[in-house]
Amino acid sequence: MANLKITRVRSDIGRPQEQRRTMRALGLRKIGQSVVHKDTPTLRGQILAVRHMVTVEEVN
Repeated sequence: MANLKITRVRSDIGRPQEQRRTMRALGLRKIGQSVVHKDTPTLRGQILAVRHMVTVEEVN
Protein backbone atom coordinates (compact mmCIF):
# COMPACT_ATOMS: atom_id res chain seq x y z
CA MET A 1 0.00 0.00 0.00
CA ALA A 2 1.02 3.60 -0.50
CA ASN A 3 1.70 6.18 2.15
CA LEU A 4 -0.28 9.37 2.65
CA LYS A 5 1.18 12.70 3.72
CA ILE A 6 -1.38 14.60 5.77
CA THR A 7 -0.86 18.31 6.44
CA ARG A 8 -2.90 20.39 8.85
CA VAL A 9 -4.04 23.64 7.21
CA ARG A 10 -6.76 24.91 9.56
CA SER A 11 -7.40 25.33 13.25
CA ASP A 12 -9.86 23.19 15.20
CA ILE A 13 -11.10 26.10 17.33
CA GLY A 14 -14.88 25.97 17.44
CA ARG A 15 -15.01 22.45 16.03
CA PRO A 16 -16.71 19.51 17.75
CA GLN A 17 -14.67 17.57 20.31
CA GLU A 18 -14.74 14.45 18.11
CA GLN A 19 -12.94 16.29 15.29
CA ARG A 20 -10.37 17.65 17.74
CA ARG A 21 -9.68 14.13 18.98
CA THR A 22 -9.35 12.86 15.42
CA MET A 23 -6.72 15.50 14.66
CA ARG A 24 -4.81 14.42 17.80
CA ALA A 25 -5.10 10.76 16.81
CA LEU A 26 -3.61 11.59 13.41
CA GLY A 27 -0.68 13.22 15.21
CA LEU A 28 -1.45 16.75 14.04
CA ARG A 29 -1.11 19.47 16.65
CA LYS A 30 0.08 22.61 14.86
CA ILE A 31 -1.00 24.28 11.63
CA GLY A 32 1.48 23.44 8.89
CA GLN A 33 2.57 20.21 10.56
CA SER A 34 2.73 17.11 8.35
CA VAL A 35 2.70 13.41 9.14
CA VAL A 36 3.04 10.31 6.97
CA HIS A 37 0.84 7.27 7.57
CA LYS A 38 0.18 4.05 5.69
CA ASP A 39 -2.97 4.17 3.58
CA THR A 40 -5.61 2.05 5.35
CA PRO A 41 -9.42 2.13 5.41
CA THR A 42 -9.33 3.33 9.03
CA LEU A 43 -7.04 6.22 8.15
CA ARG A 44 -9.25 7.14 5.19
CA GLY A 45 -12.23 7.35 7.54
CA GLN A 46 -10.35 9.65 9.90
CA ILE A 47 -9.30 11.89 7.01
CA LEU A 48 -12.89 12.01 5.78
CA ALA A 49 -14.05 13.26 9.19
CA VAL A 50 -11.60 16.20 9.16
CA ARG A 51 -11.17 16.75 5.41
CA HIS A 52 -11.95 20.48 5.76
CA MET A 53 -8.90 20.96 8.03
CA VAL A 54 -6.24 18.93 6.21
CA THR A 55 -4.66 18.37 2.80
CA VAL A 56 -3.66 14.90 1.70
CA GLU A 57 -1.13 13.75 -0.88
CA GLU A 58 0.22 10.34 -1.82
CA VAL A 59 3.93 9.70 -1.29
CA ASN A 60 6.17 6.72 -1.94
